[in-house]
Amino acid sequence: MDLPHTRVSRTLDKLIERIGEMTAWLWPILLFVIVLNVTMRYAFDQGRIEFEEIQWHLYSIGFLVALSHGLQADAHIRVDVVRGRLSPRIQAWIELYGLLLLVVPFVSLIIIYATPFVLNSFIAGEVSSSPGGLPHRWLIKSILLIGFALLLLAALSRLTRIWVFLFPK
Repeated sequence: MDLPHTRVSRTLDKLIERIGEMTAWLWPILLFVIVLNVTMRYAFDQGRIEFEEIQWHLYSIGFLVALSHGLQADAHIRVDVVRGRLSPRIQAWIELYGLLLLVVPFVSLIIIYATPFVLNSFIAGEVSSSPGGLPHRWLIKSILLIGFALLLLAALSRLTRIWVFLFPK
């Protein structure tokens, strides 16, 4: 379904696209860290907690940012067997209701409940509980807020495009 762009959607989509392009470089870095960690562990018998934590930090950042990029690029998973048989107008109505009744409320709740989670971690100066783990645990926890805020922006961008498609001037 080809949806028309709006001024809002162009701005938000450009922002999400740029952030997605910047974070795409995390995947080769993650691969390098994994190979380095496995090589050190099995070839040199030197396991490192820092590398294990960096692995899940990089994966978390990549995944949370990819959510918004997937929605913005319309590359998210659907039940295409059913969707493909529907008219573009019905598809747009289903997506409108899905975004308004599922995505936006869910993402809003995550943001509301993640905010004190991140703030408490920052105030407490939380560090990894593992010996030799990474400091500043609040940094990775803040990615939860950033990722879902980007997802909310992508949903709002998509909503404006669907609205213009369903209700042209």
